[in-house]
Amino acid sequence: MLNSAVRKTLPFTSFLILLLIWELTVRFAGWSTQVLPAPTQVVMGAVELLRDGRLIKDSVASLYRVTVGFYLAVIIGVPLGIFLGRVALAYQMLNPLIQFLRPISPLAWIPLAMLWFGIGELPAIFLIFLSCFFALVTSTMISVMSIKPIHFQVAMNFGFSRYEMLQKVIIPAILPEIITSFRITVGIAWLVVVAAEMIAVQSGLGFLILDSRNALRMDYVLVGMITIGLIGIFLDRGMKSLTEIRELEWRRFVH
Repeated sequence: MLNSAVRKTLPFTSFLILLLIWELTVRFAGWSTQVLPAPTQVVMGAVELLRDGRLIKDSVASLYRVTVGFYLAVIIGVPLGIFLGRVALAYQMLNPLIQFLRPISPLAWIPLAMLWFGIGELPAIFLIFLSCFFALVTSTMISVMSIKPIHFQVAMNFGFSRYEMLQKVIIPAILPEIITSFRITVGIAWLVVVAAEMIAVQSGLGFLILDSRNALRMDYVLVGMITIGLIGIFLDRGMKSLTEIRELEWRRFVH
């Protein structure tokens, strides 16, 4: 019992030790706050940003862009992946193009995104969409193609319509893999939105970091970085919980 309690507190203990070393190093080394602010100064900066509402506003702006871009990718990418996984001719025509575009970093699209959509929400959302779209299409397509043909043959023998085939065969078979790919793509989208906000928009956590750097407020920079990390952990844990719930429902369904 004691060992279990110790194991649970070890991560927090190591984190507190790191903060203590950081604080003492900055204080006694006499470093400027423009080089590396102490943890206490970062906390004070966080309080200031929370008090004037900027941290909340920028966090919400980033989450909004990720949500819109991700859901657009899901709405378009998953059906397209199912279609390509079932229709051989469409796969032969479109898959080479998808695999050609997929390795291109979403950040490489920034110049074109700004040219096409200007400055504002759209270029950032477009970049997030791209970061999720190709991964979702590919993972969905592979999942559909990995379904054993015998499942489709049995469904055809029972006279399933296309909709019933989709509802009762394809979706239950690919659901665990799709939910897992959601977790991965949300993480990618969160990385991309921060970079996009440093270039294309005037709000969000990425813009907060860039603007604070220009103002030589390194405490604000670190607050932005820490907030990005905390929200990233929250998103990942949320998607992990969703994965576990869906897997449990899927197992009940197949049994």
